[in-house]
Amino acid sequence: MFLEIVSPEATLFKGEVTSVAVPGVDGDFQMLNHHAPIVSILGKGAVKIYGDITLKKEFADRFTKGDKNETILPIQSGTIEMNDNKVIVLAD
Repeated sequence: MFLEIVSPEATLFKGEVTSVAVPGVDGDFQMLNHHAPIVSILGKGAVKIYGDITLKKEFADRFTKGDKNETILPIQSGTIEMNDNKVIVLAD
């Protein structure tokens, strides 16, 4: 699936991923390839990206590497939309 993470300053990440987990306001949830369409509000927590990804050098310091081949981006809030196997995260 294709993931795009956008902040008010810039597009932090664009690329193919295996899955993505996000901090929903009612708890964390994860989307896999070809997930049903969804729009949701995100709370404070971490966006966890799974798969072999390449980060832009200018934004790499915002992300950390976790275990199990995950890349983590802390957020304060945001929204997420999944449609046609594309995930867009608008993050603060």
